[in-house]
Parts: sequence; structure tokens; C-alpha cells
Amino acid sequence: MILITDIKSHCYLRIMLLIRSFSFQVILAFCWVYIRKYQSRQESEVVSTITAICALAVALITSALLPVDIFLVSYMKYSNGTYKEWAANNETRGQIEDTVLYGYYTLFLIILFCVFLWIPFVYFYYEEKDDDNVNKCSQVKNSLKYTIGFVVVCSALLLIGAFVPLEAPPNQNATQWEKAQYFFKELGSSRGFVALSFSISSLTLVGMLAVITYTAYGMSVLPLNLIKGTRSIAYERLETTEDIDEVEQQIEKLRSKCEDGRPLSSRDRRKLQELESKLQVLRRRDRHLEIAEKNCCTKVGSVLRPLKILLGIFFILVALLFVVSLFISNLDKALHSTGINSGFIILGTNLTNPVNELLLALQPVFPLDYLLITVITMYFVFTSMAGIRNIGIWFFWIRLYKIRPRRTRPQALLFLCMILLLIVLHTSFMIYSLAPQYVMYGSQKYLVQVSSRTCDAAAPEDQCTMTRSYLFLHKFWFFSTTYYFGNWAFIGVFFIGFVVSCCKGKKSVIEGEVEADDSDMSDDEYLH
Repeated sequence: MILITDIKSHCYLRIMLLIRSFSFQVILAFCWVYIRKYQSRQESEVVSTITAICALAVALITSALLPVDIFLVSYMKYSNGTYKEWAANNETRGQIEDTVLYGYYTLFLIILFCVFLWIPFVYFYYEEKDDDNVNKCSQVKNSLKYTIGFVVVCSALLLIGAFVPLEAPPNQNATQWEKAQYFFKELGSSRGFVALSFSISSLTLVGMLAVITYTAYGMSVLPLNLIKGTRSIAYERLETTEDIDEVEQQIEKLRSKCEDGRPLSSRDRRKLQELESKLQVLRRRDRHLEIAEKNCCTKVGSVLRPLKILLGIFFILVALLFVVSLFISNLDKALHSTGINSGFIILGTNLTNPVNELLLALQPVFPLDYLLITVITMYFVFTSMAGIRNIGIWFFWIRLYKIRPRRTRPQALLFLCMILLLIVLHTSFMIYSLAPQYVMYGSQKYLVQVSSRTCDAAAPEDQCTMTRSYLFLHKFWFFSTTYYFGNWAFIGVFFIGFVVSCCKGKKSVIEGEVEADDSDMSDDEYLH
């Protein structure tokens, strides 16, 4: 019986490895298509394109590592709570845990490299390129000069992580020399892990703000846009034609004032300029609507309208399920955790969490629980993309960039990928909040006399193995406390975005494609 179970386990492992390999290829293909879809054809550059594709791929691969982490800790045990023969040795389990840990190390170091060096350098390089009077050497020099600031911030975070969190010496009456010996011993033992964990947690804090802003809004606007659909193209064209006629009449009326040679007043000249700009935008809008009306994708979208409504209903139910689970998890922490000074750590789940219970219920049917956790991870990433696409990239009240198909500048794509990198870092904590017990221990069980129980925080340490992701996320209590309050803000922003999206009417079929600050050059690029 044990032999048959081992054969099944090895089959499951091979299936999981094949899925991971296939997912890696799918991620690279998706990143290439996504970046190529949104980048400006006129301003596209090889370096910025490769940087954006690689950064987006790193974000998605990092998010895909969590299901692998959960699978490996669950794979060590049988369903009855006993360790498998190959995992009975602590040394073997330690090697597997270290392998996962090194995977996190590698990806997190790549994220630090992207956020603090690679992306800033490429971004400032293309900012300098906009100045025609700057040569290549000056571009590189100025880009490096600005990038040094990011490197200094990264170094400061690593140093703070290495030195500040050190525990006090166990012997308070020790001499200064003994305290120094203890300090250097601790510094050499695991300070690299602590320093990296502190740096990643700091970035995760920034990612939390991006999740509250973009992901929460994306979770509400994406399904509602699918349900409501778009306005009729024929009606929009008729409306635009009427507006064009009205503006042309107003322009003719103003120009008629100066037919006898009299100059227009400053007020009339200003109004004439405004009307001419408005007429230019309306004509561009009419051209875009004409193209959209003839586009086969628009016609296919009309045929698939019932499917879009069903998808919208499904996505809104999923979003509500996530928000309810997040609310229950936070409420559980508020009522039963060890308090704010411990980061609201909770020993076990006291309130029934729908997502956590669903994942635990799917455990017996391999690989449904791992597929679901992967889908949840990807759902957060794609709703974040939808939020960024709808809101754009802002610095407080100043709009920096718009994300639009075929007309997104290289700098905007780099910003988009950096935001997604930060969001992915916080996604792991969001999923932990949705299913705390499952993310900590997966499907592991442990023996209690003759029966088995599902692993939780109250389980013996030698009987249950924590995921490496959890250890990274909860190294510092003050970050966990901030994430806890961030979850409440996420719930609030989601409902605000939901109400705002419900009050809004149907969006135009060319939503965001034509705006007053667009240049004619970008418009011609889109049309051709």
C-alpha cells in the first residue's frame, strides 16, 4: 500500500513539475504579448521592451512560486499525518526547505535589482533621451547619477535589516567584549536572510499602497465593465457628428465678427482657440469610432456579449468572496490575536473562512487546491493590471502616464512593471489573509494519539513545516501590523470603487483612446 502511495506521490510531483514548466513558458509568452499590445509603436525601444518584459515575467514567476511552496510542504506527508519515508529525516526536509528558500532569495534579489537599479536606470535613460541636445555618454552619466539615489535607499534598507532587528544578548551582565562577540556571531548566522527580509518587507509596504489603490479598484471595475458593456457605436457617432456641427457653427459665428476687418477681442480669441481644439478632438474621436465600427473584434465582442455578462457576474462573486474572507480573517485577528505588538498573530482559525475552508476541502482531489491557489494569485495580478489600465499612473493628484493600447510610452511601461512587482510582493500576504491556515501549512496533518488533525499555528513544531513564504512575511511584527490595517483600507476602497463603478454609465467603445492632451502624431500612429 505504501509503495502504491509513493508511486502516486511521484506521479503528482512530475505532474506539478510539468505544470510549472508549462506555466513558465506561458508567462513569457503572455508578457511579450501584453507589452507589445500596449507599447507605443513609434517610441518603442529594444532595451525598454526587454526590460518591461523581463520585469513583468519576474513579477508573475514570483507570484507563481507560492503554490509551489505550499505544494512542497504538503508533499512531505501522507494524508494520515505521518511523514513519507524520504521526508522522515530532518536533514532531507531541511534541504527541500532550503531549496525553496533559495528560490525566494533569487527572485527577491532580482526584484531588488529591478526596482532599485535596472528599471530606474532605463527609465532615466529614456527621460534624458527626450532632450535632443544630450549625447549618449551624457545620457548614461545622468541616468547613473539619478540611479545612485535608488541604490543608496536599497543599501540603507539592507543595513537597517542587518543591524536593527538584532536581539539583545541573553546575558545582560556580560562584558562589552562578550556583547561584541555575540553581536558578530548573530550577524554572521542569519543576518543575510533578515536583511533581505527587511528590504522585501519595506517594498511590500509600498506594494500594499499600490494594492489598495489599483487592485481594490480593479476588482470592482473589471466585472462591472463586463456586465454593463459599452455604448452603441452608431449612437456615439451620431452624437459626435451633432457636436461637430454645433462647434463648427460656433466657430463660424465668431469668425464672422472679424469679416469687416475688425480684430477679435482677447476673450473671443481665447474662446475661438478653445473651440478649435475641441473640434480637433471631436474629429479624431469620429475617426476612431469609424475604425471601431468596422473592426471585426468589435463585431465578435457583440456576439460574445452574453458570455461577457456571465464572466462579469462570476468575477463579481469571486471578488465578494475574497472581500468577505478578508473581512472574516481580519475580524478573527481583531478578536483572537495576541495584539498589535505581535503583529496580530493568531494561533489557529476561530472563525470560518470561506476561502480557507474551500482550499482545505479540495485537498483530497489533486491538484485542485493548487490550481485554485494559482488562480487566486493570477486573479490578483490581472485585476491589478485592470486597475492600473483604468486609473493610469498618478503621483498624488498629478497624472504622469496613461496606459493605452499601442500608445503607451516606454517610461509608462517601466512604471507599470515596477508597480506590478511591488503588488506581487504584497499579494502573498493578501492570500495569507484569505487562507491563513492553508498558506502556512498547506494540506499537512499531524498525529494526535491515534487520530490526525490539520496543521495550524498550535501544532508541534517538529510535526508541521511552515512555508518559506510565511517566514519571509512575518519576520517583523510592525510590518504585519501595518498589513493588518492595510487590509481594512483595501476593503473600504473596494466598496467605494464598487459604488462609484455602479453609478457610472456605460463606457465608450473607444474609452481613453481620444483625449484633449493627445498629440496628432500619436493619433496618426494609432490609425495607421
